[in-house]
Amino acid sequence: MTSKTKSKIDNSVGPASFKRDEHGLLKNTQYVFKDDGSVDWRSMVKPEHLFPNKGWFQQRKQEAPTSSEGLRDDQLLIKLSGIKELAKLRGFDSVSYFTEKCELDHVAVNCTIGFIGNYETAGASIHYQDIANATLDNTYDFGQNFLETIACNRSFVRCVRNFLNIHIVGSDEIGPAPKSKATSSSKPSTSPQAMLSSHFDSDFQEFKALLREFWQKNIYQHDKIKDWESFSDIPIKEARVLLKLVKEN
Repeated sequence: MTSKTKSKIDNSVGPASFKRDEHGLLKNTQYVFKDDGSVDWRSMVKPEHLFPNKGWFQQRKQEAPTSSEGLRDDQLLIKLSGIKELAKLRGFDSVSYFTEKCELDHVAVNCTIGFIGNYETAGASIHYQDIANATLDNTYDFGQNFLETIACNRSFVRCVRNFLNIHIVGSDEIGPAPKSKATSSSKPSTSPQAMLSSHFDSDFQEFKALLREFWQKNIYQHDKIKDWESFSDIPIKEARVLLKLVKEN
């Protein structure tokens, strides 16, 4: 009978390396410090988490560089991955979210992070919170279908970078860049009204017939329906409601 040699499992390497010293800093990481002795968290952001803020250059009618090298903080954006890594380096033991507002066209979320104590806080743990929102005006494309998720990500990013004094805006915090009329007209609109129009092949009369059916069945009623003469007359909030109802009925 042939005996099988079992490979020895050793999981001690990770835990032995991922430890914090008496100052609350990871032992396996070389931190960068400012002249006053505090951690230079900005310098702890790796280059692969940074990229040029194209909107900054577009507003000034300048060509955006392909690399983040040599750019100022206000010309950069930081990825969510960079924020997560900073949070890990700093150390935290809790993250919670509270929805301040949740409507079809506007979601606001408050994020609270419990940062563990380190030498910068005299060993005291700190709970820091920040708020962010996501609306149909500051999101675009498919992101308009995930306002809650975007608001949560934005509040987390803002909470971490403001607590650590990172003055680079998170890529998740940026809304759609302003587009010229020529550019916007060349691409199909992703607004709720346009999506409704597309669903009915731009046949507003067919849509009105469905509205009458919804009204009779008490599925949907609105006192301004009689004033709607085209899909563009429908308020954004109502268009989102109707999109959902159309898909469900």
